[in-house]
Amino acid sequence: MSEESLPADALPEYAERTLEVAELIPPGRVMTYGDVAEWLEEGGPRQVGRVMALYGGAVPWWRVVRADGVLLPGHELEALDHYRDESTPLKEASRTSEGHLPRIDMRRARWDGDERAEGHT
Repeated sequence: MSEESLPADALPEYAERTLEVAELIPPGRVMTYGDVAEWLEEGGPRQVGRVMALYGGAVPWWRVVRADGVLLPGHELEALDHYRDESTPLKEASRTSEGHLPRIDMRRARWDGDERAEGHT
């Protein structure tokens, strides 16, 4: 069944699984698009990014990030509010960074999924 023939309220199976992973990420922690694909053992960063762009609004989308820690273009301020509310580790912006926005401190914020939810295979 192609995406075009799915009922309007149905998500493709890969999208459902991707969004479930996003919901597992604890507050204050992040996974990269590639981390999510690796967790799923399917697809890659681009596929995860596409799912998040199309369907991610109902999950904590700000916890699925670029590997370099740069905030999602177009959503920087909203994401930054979430990161501050959740005490996500950030690196202060350098003088040369565009918009002087911080980045996510990937070394401290990255979640490797060790505390996997029960039942995940």
